[in-house]
Amino acid sequence: MAALPVYVWRLAPDGLATRRQLRAQGLRPGGQDVAAQVERPRRWRGPLVAYLYRIDLAKPVRPMTPAKWAALGKANAARRICPACRRDAGYVIPASLGMCVPCAYPEGTCDGIAA
Repeated sequence: MAALPVYVWRLAPDGLATRRQLRAQGLRPGGQDVAAQVERPRRWRGPLVAYLYRIDLAKPVRPMTPAKWAALGKANAARRICPACRRDAGYVIPASLGMCVPCAYPEGTCDGIAA
């Protein structure tokens, strides 16, 4: 396997893009190998690396099917249900708390409603 070309941050040639850049254009890598990489130096750790793919070999993003939309809706709804009180919190439950705010901080509340 040949070594990947390495470019300095923001100096990669035209025709190459990161996954995010491909996605913004409605494309995906489509199984192709990494074509190159860019490195951005960092002060205290190793360089930040991003892999580049050829735009001409990229394929269109697959459209969402009705089943995928339904599954995504159920997953997002499940993130709003408090595991302690089993109510819809009206927002995504913070992972840091693991439950809705009224359940995490019950003092000063009456049945989940701030006094």
